[in-house]
Amino acid sequence: MKKLLATTCLAAGLFGLAGAASAAECGDVTIANMNWQSAEVLASVDKIILTEGYGCNAELVVGDTVPTITSMIEKGQPDVAPEGWVDLLPDVVNRGLEEGKLVGAAVALSDGAVQGWWVPKYIVDANPDIKTIDDALKHKELFPDPEDASKGAVFNGPQGWGGTVVTTQLYKAYGGETAGFTLVDTGSAAGLDGSIAKAHERKQGWVGYYWAPTALLGKYEMVKLEHGVAADPAEWKRCNTVADCPDPKKNDWPKDKVQTLVTKAFADRAGPAMDYLNKRAWTNDTVNKLMAWMTDNQASGEEGAKHFLQENPDIWTPWVSPEVAEKVKAAL
Repeated sequence: MKKLLATTCLAAGLFGLAGAASAAECGDVTIANMNWQSAEVLASVDKIILTEGYGCNAELVVGDTVPTITSMIEKGQPDVAPEGWVDLLPDVVNRGLEEGKLVGAAVALSDGAVQGWWVPKYIVDANPDIKTIDDALKHKELFPDPEDASKGAVFNGPQGWGGTVVTTQLYKAYGGETAGFTLVDTGSAAGLDGSIAKAHERKQGWVGYYWAPTALLGKYEMVKLEHGVAADPAEWKRCNTVADCPDPKKNDWPKDKVQTLVTKAFADRAGPAMDYLNKRAWTNDTVNKLMAWMTDNQASGEEGAKHFLQENPDIWTPWVSPEVAEKVKAAL
């Protein structure tokens, strides 16, 4: 019996030492807190889980896509960029990966960041034949121009956005003017959002540029139109994204890869915490709804993270072990 007790105590002691070693290995960890809503709440989710679940000393630091990823490669800080928009600077990210300075963890947005032309779900429900941009452009009567009811309207983003340039080029490529549509300049992000809100309040038709994940798409159910053609990356680069290109072709809008990036130094010492960062991913629908809640409640990233963790254990507990899940739940 004494031998059994001694063995049990030794095992417990070793387990405790292993747990302490794991926390010590994780140690201090800096997490880039990017200045947009989806990135802010994901950074806060990571801080809570790494701190409460894995015993890390996690800290949020101010970040943005280009300076953060560049600093991770050149200075080894911050340790984690939860929402890295890698397609915005592919050469820099690839260099970091090839040189062994960066490690790619989970694809944070499992279905990719999405841009394109959207219509309200109630329009599609009432008109199930509308699946593509071409289909929508056959029905100008469903998408009236607010200035001229005899025409349809395609709502664009404000000047200066890349999505505005692409929408202008796609409007040409799909024959928007010939189909009797006007390309409407909404003037600002608020103007674009306002046009969608007004259409939903009046249950009117609306077609135009938007993207996900966003709080607005968590509030209003929208359906992204298909482009009806295969993606042609060379053509996309040659003309669809170039404002003064005169002959744009129909093309599919590529999804943006949004991946968690980690410094090699942190990946090497993170231990079980790295398993979490390799699994942690959520869908646009999850993020849309969470951001809509945050917007309605004027919630911070930390408040949004706590709300998500409290309300969605079915989503996040598979990212971690049962033991870690219990620690996180106890801390909320």
